[in-house]
Amino acid sequence: MKDIKTYQGKNILVLGLGKSGFAVSELLLKLGAKITLNDKQDFSNNEHAQKLEKMGVRVIGGHHPIELLEKEHFDFFVKNPGIPYENPMVQKASELKIPIITEPEIALSASEAPFVCVTGSNGKTTTVMLTSEIIDHHLAKSGHHAYAVGNIGVPISEVVQKATKDDVLVVEISSFQLLGVTDIKPKVAAIVDIYPTHLDYHKTMENYIAAKLNVTRFQTSDEYFIANFDQKEILAQEQATTKAKIQTFSMNDHSASYFVGDEYLESQSEKIMKIADIKLPGKHNLQNSMVAIAISKLMGAENSDIQAVLSTFAGARHRLQYVTTLNNVKIYNDSKSTNIEAATVAIKAFSEPEVLIGGGLDRGFTFDPLVPLLKEHVKAVVLYGETRYLLADAARKAGIKEIKIVNTLKEAVPTAYKLTQPGDVLLLSPACASWDQFKTFEQRGDYFMEYIKELN
Repeated sequence: MKDIKTYQGKNILVLGLGKSGFAVSELLLKLGAKITLNDKQDFSNNEHAQKLEKMGVRVIGGHHPIELLEKEHFDFFVKNPGIPYENPMVQKASELKIPIITEPEIALSASEAPFVCVTGSNGKTTTVMLTSEIIDHHLAKSGHHAYAVGNIGVPISEVVQKATKDDVLVVEISSFQLLGVTDIKPKVAAIVDIYPTHLDYHKTMENYIAAKLNVTRFQTSDEYFIANFDQKEILAQEQATTKAKIQTFSMNDHSASYFVGDEYLESQSEKIMKIADIKLPGKHNLQNSMVAIAISKLMGAENSDIQAVLSTFAGARHRLQYVTTLNNVKIYNDSKSTNIEAATVAIKAFSEPEVLIGGGLDRGFTFDPLVPLLKEHVKAVVLYGETRYLLADAARKAGIKEIKIVNTLKEAVPTAYKLTQPGDVLLLSPACASWDQFKTFEQRGDYFMEYIKELN
């Protein structure tokens, strides 16, 4: 970890005690800052809060003391990425012109290890997992490591404290995190794709794209940016924004830096990986694989590292994750499908007939974009949660005969399994956020896999 002086002796307010709030508080203490941590939750029985108090952090729980910002001088305000900018504490900090920063920027500024950043509307978790596995396979030969961190569930602040200059951080970074970034320079940055999502948070597509572009906005000509050649309008904005050297990838255009050939994933100079040998299902994973290849090769990995990982990697947890096969029915957990675009990718991934479980938080969308895919791939649906009737409407438009409505995921699993026949795929791909019934998509996926075990 670098011994940076930016936060030494500074009075800093951290808003939100989640994984990242705890980790960044711990990191800032080591960098010499004085920390006050605030969360609206009651901390009386919270282990993390108690540990931070013992380390010298002032912890205020149960409410947001706006008056604190007026009574005391704070040099920085650290916001949990999930907290909206409309939050009264955030608004007051902005009004008082206190610099509002986020955990990734603090952590990456202190990182001794070089880092790469991956963002996108879909595919970023799988891409980060693939990239970190490939680079780790390469670095392991010299006794060093690549760490998958960030929005993937491991706080960057936690890992920078142990990662050395010979290791590599592979950072999954979300639009929420990027919105608060003012200066990061990854050695390689990549945007897998951009589709309309999280607009309830960002308000407009323009705001959402602008946040995503922060992954490359501060790069220099010494760094690299990996761009999607097939999204021409986004590509034009990326080219106008970045100063980094651009490499592109494409599912169908052989003029891109990396592309899908007849039998291989290829670059302009070589055939890299035989498509038939890639273990991950679905065409979308060819795109994820190309991004991982492009980043990994820039970070020194060789084709042998790429081939070893792509031929064995079975998938990121909760992202088209193979669960088991029961009576010749393959079961997949795609709980990370929190929007229509992610569900589109999952539904298209299989040639076998599918029984689909969907539903979740109602964000005011219709599901008509799914109708053609449902018609082509899905033989039956089981729907639960706030959006069950909206999804049922799309299923009826697709001509699906078997449409079952239930209240909970626990009810949905056995109902869906009864609709399967040998050779089918049973797929959880909700197309919605989890927050109507679960705290996170990870919790939703974990429960799904527990309910599958109960089928035996």
